[in-house]
Amino acid sequence: MDMLGGLTPSEFLRDYWQKKPLVIRQAFPAFECPVSADELAGLACEEGVESRIVIEDDKGKPWQLHNGPFSPEQFSELPEKDWTLLVQGLDHWVPEISDILEHFRFVPNWRLDDIMASYAPVGGSVGPHYDQYDVFLLQAQGHRRWTFGGHCDHTSPRVEGTPLRILSSWDGEETVTLAPGDMLYLPPGIGHHGVAEDDCITLSVGFRAPTVDDVLTGFTDFLCSKSAAAEHINDPDLTVQENPGTIKTDVIDKLDHIIREQLGDRRNLALWFGQYTTAPKSMDIVVPAEAPAAPEDFAEALSSGEQLRWNEGSRFAYHELGDETALFVDGEQYLLRGDATPLAPLLCASSRVEMTALCRLAQDEALLGLLCTLYNQGSIYFE
Repeated sequence: MDMLGGLTPSEFLRDYWQKKPLVIRQAFPAFECPVSADELAGLACEEGVESRIVIEDDKGKPWQLHNGPFSPEQFSELPEKDWTLLVQGLDHWVPEISDILEHFRFVPNWRLDDIMASYAPVGGSVGPHYDQYDVFLLQAQGHRRWTFGGHCDHTSPRVEGTPLRILSSWDGEETVTLAPGDMLYLPPGIGHHGVAEDDCITLSVGFRAPTVDDVLTGFTDFLCSKSAAAEHINDPDLTVQENPGTIKTDVIDKLDHIIREQLGDRRNLALWFGQYTTAPKSMDIVVPAEAPAAPEDFAEALSSGEQLRWNEGSRFAYHELGDETALFVDGEQYLLRGDATPLAPLLCASSRVEMTALCRLAQDEALLGLLCTLYNQGSIYFE
């Protein structure tokens, strides 16, 4: 499939990624949406599914936001047009939607977030806005007219009286109408406004990037959870000083040394980052298997030729640490050494694991045990 409109992934990343928008006609030719509007509404009534409704004019108030779960009655009370239903993390609940993410693996797993579905009748929209992250907007059903362009940030004027960050006095630079299978890529900070021209569903493939604040607080919290962090700072060489109010230079030197030593530990940084970026977005979907399997049961399923795949809400990544490889699955780390290290890249390459190579590795008792653990905690399952 020519998903990037004739560009190779390398060309796309070089010329467009985080640089400028791209309209791709028939990125997914003859695309048929795996879910209907009614199924989206049904999901939005479920506990554990993150959903929102945005109404452009809600009893005279602009762009009002309602959070799910919803009741069927709330849907029957909606106006005929000018509203939008958003269902977050649709890939977690629908395997056919999750499969779409496989086309975006030219971006690292830790950068991929999820797929959000947006259903709208005629005129439905979430208003002109910008996002802090990259997004591919795939038209799945009906037609949506997109106006986009111009860089926006926290200083851009906003509409008053709404909890949403709606841009006011924004015009955009380009307008296109997307049909099913068409796709629009937008880098962070680019203003955009999509309006439904008929009953339409748009799938937003979203990416994520931690803020500097996320990294600093997350890593320091991780370091503080280690036993060494509870040790007190000592000063056996203390001497009498002229003024007891002075904080001497050697005290600051000592603190500086401690902080640099802790923050400079690249191994700890890699282990924290792998766990942080693979923590599942929803604990409601990565649930332990109802009947835990023993390693021999798992081996039997492997030998019968069954296909193993990731849980749709699971996240997989790995990092090579010299003589060992850290495998990260759903916020947990597993350190692999020697002949076991090829398991990490194999498990992380695709949501459907390459079974011939996996069966070979699973002949090792320890690796079979690890795979069985991942199965029992709900991170992988047999199709």
